[in-house]
Amino acid sequence: MNRASARIRGEAVNRNELYEAIAALEEQAGKLHAELGSIKQQIVSLMEEHQRLTVENRQLRRILESKAPSPARDKDVKESPGSEAYENLAQIYHEGFHVCNLYYGHLRTEGDCLFCYSFLHK
Repeated sequence: MNRASARIRGEAVNRNELYEAIAALEEQAGKLHAELGSIKQQIVSLMEEHQRLTVENRQLRRILESKAPSPARDKDVKESPGSEAYENLAQIYHEGFHVCNLYYGHLRTEGDCLFCYSFLHK
């Protein structure tokens, strides 16, 4: 390509060499365009993940701030409907988080979870 560039600047240019130089530039531009598209997709993916984590973090902070830890809480409390533990899990679920053993604490992004639902309605 340097040879073609030198000829374009001042020397006589052969049509084939000019066509080859333009074709090479076009190919490089295509590769650059594809690489930029890939980088753009990675940035979009990272931005989406950042937004999801920001929302999850905000919701978790709100939950933690609203619930004061109780050191006298009995560890053997059963999660039966009407108990405080059950009500806390139901509230966490309704705030958009999983309460099932598979995804506990993760943000529910795709609606209701059958595992959580069956756990809460045993």
